[in-house]
Amino acid sequence: MTTAPEPSRRGDAVRVLVAFAGVHGSTRSIAEHIAGRLEERGRVRTDVLPVEAVSDPGAYDVFVVGSAVHGMAWLPEARTFVLRNAGLLARRDVWLFSVGMPAALRGPWKALAPQESDHVVGDLIERLSPRDHRLFSGVIAPEHLPTTGRMRFRAMGLRYGDYRDWPSVDAWAEEIGRAVRDRPPQPDGPPTGGPGPRSGP
Repeated sequence: MTTAPEPSRRGDAVRVLVAFAGVHGSTRSIAEHIAGRLEERGRVRTDVLPVEAVSDPGAYDVFVVGSAVHGMAWLPEARTFVLRNAGLLARRDVWLFSVGMPAALRGPWKALAPQESDHVVGDLIERLSPRDHRLFSGVIAPEHLPTTGRMRFRAMGLRYGDYRDWPSVDAWAEEIGRAVRDRPPQPDGPPTGGPGPRSGP
């Protein structure tokens, strides 16, 4: 896995960065799963990296960026990565995903899931015009929540468990894969829009 790949050249595989910010492992596992499915389809080379480890975002053609959802919002490090590189990302094909707990919602609380999907990314949709945004569910365990969070969780009648929906993740990765494979060949040189500012040495 590389952190400073060369930009794509005509006929080469499309370079895809799957960048993520997470805490308990669900977001990382979904990011790795997406990357694996993309590579299986061919014409794609992926790097899976925490957002803080990305040293040269300008070297990539396509971005898939995801974050765990805490307090109905992306983690600060994920937002920082996206906002710092907003100019570059606005000129690339970008997909966003969030990992929360919509599948754990029950009864009247289930109606909140679509609202959460819109709320967690907020202004990022307007800034980046991504190809798509998906809200997935992750693993929810008591130790993942503070005391107040556990009390609220019980009061809402929710249940802990592994809510990762791998068929849904696979289907989304397939959609991304088709879009990437259908991209027209890129001219020699860096991807359209030129390399963005480096986020590291």
